[in-house]
Amino acid sequence: MWYTSTRGMAPRVNFEGALFSGYAPDGGLYMPEELPRLDKETLRHWSTLSYRSLVKELCALFIGLELIPRHDLNDLIDRAFSRFRHRDVVHLCKLKNGLNILELWHGVTYAFKDLSLSCTAQFLQYFLEKKKKHVTIVVGTSGDTGSAAIESVQGSRNVDIIVLLPKGHCSKIQELQMTTVLKENVHVFEVEGNSDELDEPIKAVFADVAFVQRHNVMSLNSINWSRVLVQMAHHFFAYFQCTPSLDMHPLPTVEVVVPTGAGGNLAAGCIAQKMGLPICLVVAVNRNDIIHRTVQKGDFSLCEVLRTTLASAMDIQVPYNMERIFWLLSGSDSQTTRALMEQFERTQSLQLPKDLHNKLSEAVTSESVTDEAITQTMARCWEENQYLLCPHSATAVNYHYQQTDSGQSRCCLASASAVKFPEAVQAAGLTPETPAEILALEHKETRCIPMRRGDDWTQMLRVTIEGLSQRWKDCVVNPSE
Repeated sequence: MWYTSTRGMAPRVNFEGALFSGYAPDGGLYMPEELPRLDKETLRHWSTLSYRSLVKELCALFIGLELIPRHDLNDLIDRAFSRFRHRDVVHLCKLKNGLNILELWHGVTYAFKDLSLSCTAQFLQYFLEKKKKHVTIVVGTSGDTGSAAIESVQGSRNVDIIVLLPKGHCSKIQELQMTTVLKENVHVFEVEGNSDELDEPIKAVFADVAFVQRHNVMSLNSINWSRVLVQMAHHFFAYFQCTPSLDMHPLPTVEVVVPTGAGGNLAAGCIAQKMGLPICLVVAVNRNDIIHRTVQKGDFSLCEVLRTTLASAMDIQVPYNMERIFWLLSGSDSQTTRALMEQFERTQSLQLPKDLHNKLSEAVTSESVTDEAITQTMARCWEENQYLLCPHSATAVNYHYQQTDSGQSRCCLASASAVKFPEAVQAAGLTPETPAEILALEHKETRCIPMRRGDDWTQMLRVTIEGLSQRWKDCVVNPSE
């Protein structure tokens, strides 16, 4: 399996090459050159599999047995999911009025990012140990990615991780899940800016290809193909759990409602669609509605200001995975994709060509949800089911509550547990349920480095990366130190 950049100006790479990259050298994102098409017999077989086994099948398709033999791959994925709290890794909760919620948050940090990042970290370690190499991972977070990435690699000898978190834009628990990890290979920066602003120095670092290669720098944000790959399993599992039958012709559709910020989960769903999975995708966003405007009107343009909402992990104005979706729906047209994205980067405003917008609106429907609707949805779900939603999952359930077609099978993806967002739970007039391990975070020592307005954030990142790279070289020369 070969991977190509969405902008078409970079050499193709295998899975290992895509895994160890951030952006492609031409500024694009990696996508498979060709997508396998799944026939009905394959779908019928996969419908009998556990979530864990589905991840193994998908990864075998997209990684290649010459890179990771099947028995090694199975072991890596079993290890990745070994610390999840639910024996099935993910769990479908069937509630009143046809509400199906796929709980993706049973990992260590109570968020769906644990699923893809735990696997991605295992793949990284596999290749690094073979080659006796070191990498520095750079991650920008709007809340959940940072803690899940830290959890997946903390304590690793051949990995250092740098996380940039937006000061005041995460929940207190999300912040503590990052700043209380004191392992030597974890380096957390608290940025005086929002999640879009902190992405800028990261992109600037990755734009210096020679620097990135010299210091083995990579990203674990959902620009990394490995994360999108694992997230495809959410959509297959949701379909198989909620479809009425696989014996019908044509196969029945299932609506999968996806709460999203940067669009990684949505890109994974679009790829699953292209592979032949009969799902109808609905994307749910908060008041930061660039994806909604793009689906509805073809308007891929920034708003003047980022809005702070209860669904804080989705407070994103630049959903970079839309580039993957534009490339996919344009028939792998890298020239068109490059022109569109370069215009967006130059002007922060873009009107999609009519044919591309038509294809997007055929593949995806959308809604934008206010904070008021989020709290009303959380309150209704509790009243009807005694079930606490996190504010992000509530954007998806809000869509379900608005539908009147009871004949349509539907699955709402639940991206995080409500235990991470006590402030939002209280805003909905409900009582938070906080596990002891989360309460204990408040009493732990914290460590982070401030990135203040006026500082040169890009230079701070570069200096940190250079220092970590030199430390690794010193360790290799003097392994006893």
